[in-house]
Amino acid sequence: MRGITFLTGYIRDEKASCLVKFGNTHVLVTATAINSVPTYVTEGGWITAEYGMLPRSSPQRIPRERKGISGRSTEIQRLIGRALRISCDLKKLPGITIIIDADVLQADGGTRTAAITGGFIVLYIKLKELLANNIIEHFPIKRYIASISAGIKNGEIFLDLNYGEDSNVDVDLNLVMDEKGAIIEIQGTGERDVLSENQLIDMIKIMKNGISKIIKIQQDVLESNG
Repeated sequence: MRGITFLTGYIRDEKASCLVKFGNTHVLVTATAINSVPTYVTEGGWITAEYGMLPRSSPQRIPRERKGISGRSTEIQRLIGRALRISCDLKKLPGITIIIDADVLQADGGTRTAAITGGFIVLYIKLKELLANNIIEHFPIKRYIASISAGIKNGEIFLDLNYGEDSNVDVDLNLVMDEKGAIIEIQGTGERDVLSENQLIDMIKIMKNGISKIIKIQQDVLESNG
């Protein structure tokens, strides 16, 4: 894996903020609580996400999404929201929506995995804050979650792909998993070749080991935050 760090409290006025670094991929994530839920939520609360890339987060400028977000951004922010909702008991968030904002400052592969992993950290911090302020009665977190990528090139498995690796692998995979090794979401694509069942099992084993290391880092960071 690349070096992975979480700088919490990165924004001065928001404790539930974190600069996530997966190698040269840097994502700023924040959590905001509002006292309303979407109309389709009939019980408990909700967790949603917004994702975007700054124009110069990549070598070639990315136009701002002023006329509506792209299909890629929509897919990633839905993935972030789904993953984080699984980490919580939403019934313990009555009438509250938590919005996770993930802004990519620098992209070098794995922006979605960094956003999910850092999104969990700021969600945890925000929920602790709501509990301390008696806005919620019970802590909603049910499980830690984290995410990582992997790929296969010429039969060899690579973990936590940077952009150069991701652009050249034959097969790539994104995995979201909890601390017990249960799979929350898996996304895989045969870019240049097919993936055998045995290769998939091998990839998941390696990714599970990586995610367990990331969750240990998350736990250490959150314990140091009280």
